[in-house]
Formats: sequence, structure tokens, C-alpha cells
Amino acid sequence: MVQKFQQYSDWRAAVGAALQRYQEWTTEANLSDSVSAQRINKALARLDDDKLTIAFVAEFSRGKSELINALFFADYGQRILPSSAGRTTMCPTELLYDPSFPACIRLLPIETRADALSTSDYKNSQHVWTVLPLDISSADGMLEAFKQVSLTKWVSQEEAKRYGLFDEDDPDAALATDDAGRVQISQWRHAIVNFPHPLLKQGLVIIDTPGLNAIGTEPELTLNLIPNAHAVLFILAADTGVTKSDIDVWRNHIGSGAGRMVVLNKIDSMWDELRSEAEIESQINHQISSVAQTLGLSASQIYPVSAQKGLVGKINDERALLERSRLPAFENALSHELIPAKRNIICSQLMADIDDLTAAKQAVMAARKRNIVEQLMELKSLRGKNTNIITHMMKRIDIEKKEFDESLQKLQGTRMVFSRLSSEVFTTLSMSIIKEEIRQTKEEMEGSMFTAGFRSAVKTFFEKAQANLVASSQKTDEISEMMSIMYRKFSTEHGLALSTPMPFSLDKYQQELRLIEGAYQRQFGAVTLLKTSQVVIMQKFFDSIASRVKMNFLQANRDVDSWLKVVMAPLEEQIRAHNGQLKQRLDSIARVHVAIDSLEEKIATIETLHAALDAQHKTLTAHELALKDVINPEHGSKTRSLRNAA
Repeated sequence: MVQKFQQYSDWRAAVGAALQRYQEWTTEANLSDSVSAQRINKALARLDDDKLTIAFVAEFSRGKSELINALFFADYGQRILPSSAGRTTMCPTELLYDPSFPACIRLLPIETRADALSTSDYKNSQHVWTVLPLDISSADGMLEAFKQVSLTKWVSQEEAKRYGLFDEDDPDAALATDDAGRVQISQWRHAIVNFPHPLLKQGLVIIDTPGLNAIGTEPELTLNLIPNAHAVLFILAADTGVTKSDIDVWRNHIGSGAGRMVVLNKIDSMWDELRSEAEIESQINHQISSVAQTLGLSASQIYPVSAQKGLVGKINDERALLERSRLPAFENALSHELIPAKRNIICSQLMADIDDLTAAKQAVMAARKRNIVEQLMELKSLRGKNTNIITHMMKRIDIEKKEFDESLQKLQGTRMVFSRLSSEVFTTLSMSIIKEEIRQTKEEMEGSMFTAGFRSAVKTFFEKAQANLVASSQKTDEISEMMSIMYRKFSTEHGLALSTPMPFSLDKYQQELRLIEGAYQRQFGAVTLLKTSQVVIMQKFFDSIASRVKMNFLQANRDVDSWLKVVMAPLEEQIRAHNGQLKQRLDSIARVHVAIDSLEEKIATIETLHAALDAQHKTLTAHELALKDVINPEHGSKTRSLRNAA
């Protein structure tokens, strides 16, 4: 896995370097503009921010932390994450690397659950977190620091209820209290471990979750961390198989699909000296078949391992034990399925951006060459002509320029409409509107003690938010259509190198809103009787929903703003270039009119410029092919095959 990740990291670095070389060359060649600069910067940002997030989900005592130790931290010669019988990971824990922070563990106090803010809302509030340094030079010191995620505390039932962590109507509630009636809860709500591990430095993010019961009480897991993970490893125990709680979480929060893998851990519980290897193998295969049938998967999607024996085998360099644990086979599957899949996604996104980018550059270059050819043909046509014909040609170009100026006057009206529609987009997309709708929804929820009231308030909230996005989308569609008409007009009437305006859609934000609503409905759609504990949990979930919806709208605002700033840029740039070329043509013929002897000299100058443009065009095409070859080596193979065939 380390090798695969290194290859992926090297590929990203190579693509980033190729993009920067391309950008530098196009700038030097005077081919750069605000649209292409934005596209390249977005591509570079996508590469820099690219992460591969793997979430480990299971009931407690299934061996999640031990599996993480075995997969990623065996080189330290001991366990790094706490792993023992019973519950060890008490709060959601993210392991990642952010170079802007020192090696440390950031811990969010459980008391923050009393506030109407999600974990995501606290991510940028540094003062709220308890920060502990992480001594990466000491394995023992790291183990002690990591034990923070296991810490618990005893609180009164009232306090636990306020956090949404105690349900007195639960028949098992009495088992969770001590003799004084207190409830044991996690000391921390969330943990972020900033750790310069080689894989984490290359973009891997590991999410270790508490037991399955926490998934129903911590909205961050249900609404953000698990759905947004590129891979979810669902860990079961070979000796217990699939329990009812396992099935509920699989169906409601994970489900089959891309990046979903099931690990059947603790197969060493089936190792029995009184059975033959064939009998043990048969027993493991039987459990695999049973799990696959229960979860609706194929047997090939179930990976049997012994994380504990695999960890021991790695630390003690016992190759036979490591192989028997089947951990290497699982690591191989993990690296060969997840990393290439992630690379393919990024590759397809980049190739789509680069195809649009290079098409625009080729169009600009073609327009420049066409204008040079027109100048050359005009000047060559003057050979042997008298001054009257030259005067006629000057008048024709002057008429062409006046017609172009008239089109520019009409464009002013389009700019006014563009400005009005741009303002109207933000009347329904503004953050103040969504914040006000969140406030009203919370008021309605607090004023209702019935399930129907809660559902109605949340349903109305999503309907309004979706309607706002639809209204804004209609305005952006109007702008796109208007700009398309203007692009076509200037292309057909004046020969400008314009294809279609930079596309834009709010569809992905509408889809994100539907996904958020779906997560809420899965969690509470079947609730028919509202209990006090459920009121708190539903309110906590809405706080997280509100946070995620705000982030969705904030990103939509940013993207719309960026698009509006550049959608007209290609047209305006081409207008400036065409205006300059008309003046240049008129000036060239005017000079010939004054001194007919300069005609051949002028023709020679234009021919030299034409040859330089041809060379520049070839260099542009070479840079484009080189860039696409780095992004997708298969592209280069196909291109070379076509060349050879030709």
C-alpha cells in the first residue's frame, strides 16, 4: 500500500508540475486569460487538496483499532491506537496530516454537544479544542497520547440527556448507570490526530469510529464523515457474524457500492489444533458465504483477516503467521482497488478541464493565424494595384471596423442585463436567507413536541432551500443562454474565435441537498413517538444538517461568483484582440498607400510573423499533448498508435 500511495503521490506531483509548465508557457506566449488561469488554479488546488479517506466502521470489540494498527502502524513495533477487550475508541477520531499544524492531538470536549453547533462548525474555532503535543519520536509517548480517545467520565442523567447521550426509556438504560445513577460517557466529542506518517503526508485520512451506537447519536458520522469517505471498511467478527445492529447500520448508513468493503476479522478464533486446515478453511468459507448472503454481496467482497495475528506477524517478522492472518491479501486488495479508483476519478476530472482549456487555446491560435493570413492576402493583392484600389480597400476595412463598433454598442446593453441577472442570482442564494430559514426552522422545532411538527418543519426547510437553489439556477441558465447568443453573434458576424461560454450548473448543490435530506429521513423517517431523548438527538442532527447546508450554499456562492467574473472574459478578450487587428490591418494598408515601395517589405514582415505563429502553434500542441500524457499515460499511448497508423 505504501508503494501504491507513493506512486499516486508521484503522479499528482508530476501533473502539478506539468500544469505549471503549461501555464508558464501560455503566459509567455500571450495566450493566457482569466478563464484559463482560473481553470488551471482550480486543477492545481484539486491536486493539493486531494485526499483518500478511509472510514473504519463496526460495533465495539470487532477490532477496528487493531486493524488500523496492523495496516498502518506496525513499523512502530507496537500498538499505537489503544486496542483491548471492550470499547477503546470512545469518540470519532480522524488521523491525518496538516503541515500547518505541529504533530498533536486536538480534542473537542463533549460539553460542546450542549451547543447548537456541529463538529464541523468547531473545526476553525481553535480556542475550543484541547491540544496535546504528540512526540513522534517515542512510540510509548504516542501510545499514551492516543489513549485520550478512550477516556470517559461519569455525569448525571440530566447532563447526559442534555447531550443526547442517555435515553431513560431504553430498556437497557439501567445497565449504563452506576449505583449513584450516573451515566458513563466519552470525555471527548471528536479527536483529530495530526501525525506526519508517510501515508498521511501523501493524503490518506483515516477515520476510526466508536461503536455502532455512536452512529445514531453523533450526527457528524451519519451526515459527513461516513457518506463522504472514499472507502468504508465495515468490520465484522468471524465468531459472531452479522448481528441485528450490524444489519441496521449497513442498510441505513453504508450499503453496497463503490468503495464499500467488508472485513471479517478475528478468523484466528477459528484456528483449532483439533481441526485440519481443510476443516478450518471450510468453516471460514461458510462464514464468508453467510455474511455475503445477509448483506447482499458477493463472497469476493468479504475479506477474512486476523488483524491481531497480522500485527504480531509484522512486528516479530514472522512471515508464516503474517500470511496465515491473510492481512497481506487484504492490503493488496485495498491498494489495488481504492487507489486506482481514486486516481481514475481525479484523472477524468482533470482531463475534462484540460480538454476545454486546450480547445480554447487552439481556437485563439487559429484566430490569430487566420487574421495573419487575411493580412497577408490583402497585402499580396495590392501588388501592381494603383492607389485608387488601395483607397477602396482602406474604406472596406474602415466599414468593417464601424460595423464592429456598432456591435460593441449593442454589447453594452447585454452588459447591463448581465449585471442585473447577476444581482438576482444572489437574492435567492445569499447566506443571510439560508441563515434566516435555519433560525425559523429551529424555532418551529422547539415549539413542537410532536413528531409531525418536527418533520413538517424540517421538510419545509429543505423545500425552501431547494426552491432557492432552483431560482438561482434559472438565473444562471438565463445568463448562460444570453452569453451563448452573444458568443455566436460575434463568432458568425465578425469571425471571432469563440466556441461556447464557460458552462455552469447548480445541479450538484441541489443533489447535495437531496443527499442531506435523505440522511435525515433515514435516521428519523420511522420515528412515530417522540421521546425526550429523541427530541435532543433530532435537534442535534438538525444542527449538523444546518451546518452542512450552510457550507453547501457558501460553496455555491463562491462558485457562482467565480463563474460570473470570468464568463464574459473570453468575449471581451477576443473583442480587444479583434479591434487591435482591425487597426493593424488598416494601418498596414495606409502605410502602403503612402509609400507603395514598402509593400514587399511589409509582406516579408507578415510572412515572418506567420511562420513564427506556425512554430508557436506546433509548440502549443506539443505542450498540450505532453500535459495530457502526464495526466493520463493511456492518452499518450493512443496518440502514438494513431500517429504510427497514419
